[in-house]
Amino acid sequence: MQLNRFVAFVSTARPAECIAFYGDALGFTFVKDDGYALVFQAFGTMIRIGKAKTVTPVQGTVLGWEVEDIDEGVSYLMSKGIVFERFPGFAHEENGVFVFPTGDKVAWFKDPDGNLLGLSQHK
Repeated sequence: MQLNRFVAFVSTARPAECIAFYGDALGFTFVKDDGYALVFQAFGTMIRIGKAKTVTPVQGTVLGWEVEDIDEGVSYLMSKGIVFERFPGFAHEENGVFVFPTGDKVAWFKDPDGNLLGLSQHK
């Protein structure tokens, strides 16, 4: 058996807000609401956002996307109303980007249910 395609999963108790967030703000293509999940295509990866009565976000990043220019990505998402997180003990740049000692960069933000998402740029 070969694993062919990656499918990402996350949960929501706010499906209408997630359609706007993942579709309009992040620019993913809304495929359908199959009754159990909202299905999006995210540049070749299917994301199934399962419907739940309540969602308790897990600790840590649940979904992330690598970008070529994180400052451009952050600026674009901020123009869509997305607010970037700042964590104690991390020396964030003015736009919310954190630079690791390796030179890798990351910026975190939350979806409507509080799931932590991220952009990253790797050296």
